Amino acid sequence: MSEEGVERRLTTILAADVVGYSRLMGEDEVGTLAALKAHRKELIEPKAAQYHGRTIKLMGDGALMEFPSVVDAVAFSIEVQVAMGERNAEVPEDRRLVYRIGINIGDIIVEGDDIYGDGVNVAARLEGLALSGGICVARNVYNQVRDKLDLNFEDLGEVEAKNIARPIQVFRVVLDDKAVALVTPIVQAPVDVVRSRWPAISAGLAVTFLAIVAVVWWQPWAPPIETTSLETMAPPLSGKPSIAVLPFTNISDDPEQEYFADGMTEDLITDLSKISGLFVIARNSSFSYKGRQVKVRQVAEELGVRYILEGSVRRVGDMVRINAQLIDATTGGHLWAERYDGSLADVFALQDKVIAKIVSAMAVSLTGEETARTVEAETDVPEAYDAFLLGWELYRRQTIADNTKAINQLEKAVALDPGYGRAYAGLAAAYWDVVNRDMEHAVSVQWQHAFDKMEESIAKALEAPTATAYWVQAEILAAQGRFDEALVAIDHGVALEPNNPDIHVSKALILNAMGRAGEAEPAARLAMRLNPHYRPKVLRELGRALLHQERYEEAAAAFERVVSREEDNGYDFLSLAAIYGHLGSLEKAKSATQRYNKIFSEWAYTPMTVQEAGFWWYGDMFDYDEAYVATLREGLRKAGVPEGPAPAAENFDFKALVNKSEGTMQVEGAERIDPETAKGLSDRGAIIVDVRDAGSYARERIAGAVHLDLNADLTEANLSKLVGKDDQVIFTCWGKYCPYAAYSTAKAVLWGFSRVYYFNGGFPAWKDAGYLTESSPGY
Repeated sequence: MSEEGVERRLTTILAADVVGYSRLMGEDEVGTLAALKAHRKELIEPKAAQYHGRTIKLMGDGALMEFPSVVDAVAFSIEVQVAMGERNAEVPEDRRLVYRIGINIGDIIVEGDDIYGDGVNVAARLEGLALSGGICVARNVYNQVRDKLDLNFEDLGEVEAKNIARPIQVFRVVLDDKAVALVTPIVQAPVDVVRSRWPAISAGLAVTFLAIVAVVWWQPWAPPIETTSLETMAPPLSGKPSIAVLPFTNISDDPEQEYFADGMTEDLITDLSKISGLFVIARNSSFSYKGRQVKVRQVAEELGVRYILEGSVRRVGDMVRINAQLIDATTGGHLWAERYDGSLADVFALQDKVIAKIVSAMAVSLTGEETARTVEAETDVPEAYDAFLLGWELYRRQTIADNTKAINQLEKAVALDPGYGRAYAGLAAAYWDVVNRDMEHAVSVQWQHAFDKMEESIAKALEAPTATAYWVQAEILAAQGRFDEALVAIDHGVALEPNNPDIHVSKALILNAMGRAGEAEPAARLAMRLNPHYRPKVLRELGRALLHQERYEEAAAAFERVVSREEDNGYDFLSLAAIYGHLGSLEKAKSATQRYNKIFSEWAYTPMTVQEAGFWWYGDMFDYDEAYVATLREGLRKAGVPEGPAPAAENFDFKALVNKSEGTMQVEGAERIDPETAKGLSDRGAIIVDVRDAGSYARERIAGAVHLDLNADLTEANLSKLVGKDDQVIFTCWGKYCPYAAYSTAKAVLWGFSRVYYFNGGFPAWKDAGYLTESSPGY
């Protein structure tokens, strides 16, 4: 019975807590407070007034609110989260303010403006059980709103909570399309209207509630309705348990065995990624916690998963010990923890035991194909596996020096086991980097030779295909403009590893090139969800998809984020120049153009022109969907970018003369020749024109070749200064897959030159034949 004078009532209590608030204030107190004030005025106050909520008290970085209606309390939380997800789209990840919220219905004691009792304590415990950006509610809240609000909930079961007598039945509000559908426009209510119902919302409410809604799972650059399926507070794909594998600790006496522990971790991630019933966070995001002391709940909140696998590896000679434990982050409970011992030859069997335990503990059903794949050993040679792990670790570092070392280790792996498909796939990936990142001068491998080695390696890899093999194959096919074939290959990769973000990024790229931006966008967003610590490449493809769809403001935001992380890719600034042109932001377009020109001037490349936009490496622009090309070029013209040497009417005329077959080219009206023929023609007076950039030409070239940069110098007038219309002229560039020589040949034919030759083997083939080369002074 209540004591005399004590006021009690039944009410809805909302408890909230800022995640990482102290860090945010410590790093930028002024900026954080300024943002808090803006969001208080523009969002929190209007929504609190709309749903009749009042602040009871502030507790450091937490807050307690009361609502007369449980439906209003839940709706308020969803409204604020959805709105802030959009408002925080352009906020850097390390500056996003994120909240946990708990909601309970309970009997409370009222004392002045304060409230007490178990009802309040339960709300606080529910808030502590919520992941970052999430909402947890008690069963009594769920019972009241489930038939009144069209929402999805996840039953987290009964949880023991500190100082609460009975277990709490906890439900998580799923922030999906149904939740977004509840959002209503923000109406700035007059202050006196707000005060007529409840006391004024204090400045502290904004301080506390700004972070409610910087939801971890909100993908940058998109409207909220289009991103809600990519939620990280729970498995984003219906019914899938979500897991992250933290880097296993190397507890060997030898610190040089770090690569082995990392390789074991990555293999477990890869094997789990093959299981369609799981949602698995990518290696890059998991490894961002390597060497850091972090709490399991923190990791789960930041990556948006429920389960965490952690452990250690000890290797002594050929003996291996693995310790592993699976943790449910919502409760902190260990689902299982075991130790596995064996020899290096048993390493795949040990991994299979760990995978089997995870699958069992998470109640995941395997398909027949998945069951078969889990018992397949990738190699019977332990030393080959060891060499592969070291090579792959070196490749992952993404430096020129380490890539060279990676190639050596991967070559060793395939020498030890000539049937090792995964090692061949790794070797193909390493050579792909040499080709795609212009490393040939640094690693002393000619571009064409690296391409040939890449093709040889991928052919071997596809004899025992892995997801990596299909991924690299798709990249190669796309680089040759064979996008239909590339899409088939990448879909094979997705089937083998549905949780591999690299594969989804490549799929987005291929779909963009095919003009299927509506499909490319979700592929890019899925890659971002699988790898919350995503690389600029993912945002780049998202930006291209948005540009395709003429969503220029969102595309600009995406590319601005790209260049804030990676400032040395000139083509990103070309994209921004075109986007700003469409938006009419001419000063920004001018700045982007200048950044592009500065970057490429260091490589002796030519300044940006509209013509230059036609020669991107990745399946050069003439292989792209023509509507996309037109959109890009038109944006550059609006930005005031110079057209380039060719008249606008000739932009695509020569394209009709060029035909491709499996990536190699033929030019109508010109003869394709080999090195011997090129040498004979040159000896008899034919002019060889090298159309590569000035830097490559100066570094090394065919002896006697003259230089006309395709993008800057190759005009009918300039060519006519070298040869007459009936003279013999040979065009050459990097190698048989380089389009520059073919395009130059086609232009010459179009201009009326009658004796034109296309030397598709180019400089590498000439040098391989032992013919004379030369370099400019200083090289």
